[in-house]
Amino acid sequence: MTSALLPTYARAPLAFERGEGAWLVSREGERYLDFGAGIAVNALGHAHPHLVAALTEQAGKLWHTSNLFEIPEGERLGRRLVDATFADVAFFANSGAEANEAAIKMARKYHAAGGNPERFRVVTFEGAFHGRTLATIAAGGQQKYIDGFGPKVDGFDQVPTGDFEALEAAIGPETAALMIEPIQGEGGVRVIPHEHLRRLRALCDERGLLLIMDEVQTGVGRTGKLFAHEWSGIAPDIMSAAKGIGGGFPLGVCLATAEAARGMTAGTHGTTFGGNPLAMAVGNAVLDVVLAPGFLDHVARVGLLLKQKLAALRDRHPNVVQEIRGEGLMLGLKLGVTNTEFAAAARGEHLLVIPAGDNVVRLLPPLIVTDGDVAAAVERLDAAASRMEPALRGAAE
Repeated sequence: MTSALLPTYARAPLAFERGEGAWLVSREGERYLDFGAGIAVNALGHAHPHLVAALTEQAGKLWHTSNLFEIPEGERLGRRLVDATFADVAFFANSGAEANEAAIKMARKYHAAGGNPERFRVVTFEGAFHGRTLATIAAGGQQKYIDGFGPKVDGFDQVPTGDFEALEAAIGPETAALMIEPIQGEGGVRVIPHEHLRRLRALCDERGLLLIMDEVQTGVGRTGKLFAHEWSGIAPDIMSAAKGIGGGFPLGVCLATAEAARGMTAGTHGTTFGGNPLAMAVGNAVLDVVLAPGFLDHVARVGLLLKQKLAALRDRHPNVVQEIRGEGLMLGLKLGVTNTEFAAAARGEHLLVIPAGDNVVRLLPPLIVTDGDVAAAVERLDAAASRMEPALRGAAE
């Protein structure tokens, strides 16, 4: 029977029935090691007992009231995020794209509130991915996402990552902000050097621009810090987060300094579902775990272990695995074979990985992953690489 769903996804022929920790069980009863985590969403794995308890308890009390009324758990989650970051205020949404929309609007409104409404343009960087709305595909700038959807939304200028001469040339009297991911996830797990982030911060300060950090994929512990920009020692003015903050429940947040948010007064922005009691209960439960003593240290340690084992994998299969990229538990393999074919080979070994740009596959395991899970994943990657080598030899001959 033909599917009734819009065919916008090239889905693998695999469906899951349940999960526990870093493992999923298919409807046929087969176990898969999940090193995709729903594209960095299931930060605490599947069926985490603290998240399940928080969601079910809240579900029995109250789901939705709208932002016409106070939501105490939202006040609590906002305060915890503010206390743990550079920010003074938080705005809750349902996704990363919505959090980025809020960030873009906030940057424009900041300058309008300061008497400069002509400053609305945002400079972004090649290889970026900021979402699927009309504004965020324009911000990302990737033509494959823009084609066929009419004129590109105005207000975004793209430059090559790391090309500061091009960046200086792109900044003009209409520029409001720079927007960047500290690690480009969809773009191929490209790490922006810490020194480059520090230069961007200095440039924003010099030119009166806001620095927007898109931490939708890198945030909430993924790299071993609560947010990845912390490694560089700088702070943005505005930051988006999503994915891991809800642990699998749809939740996004835009965080900002009070100064950057000065134009966002009552009625300037809103959301029907954002910040609802169910999402806030889960978000607080995620922070209970991620902010617990030792948790981020665990992520950094296991991430280093995985990176070391992947380096050995590359040594064993240099024609298949060409480069290891990333930080913490956000790692990528730059491949000498087609990334979608490698992901299929890994799936054949009951390991889930995520293709990305630049012929990379991403390894984005739940942050609760164990040393044993890491060892099992690398064994399966080894088997997948071995599967791919005969094709490489055949092509060479």
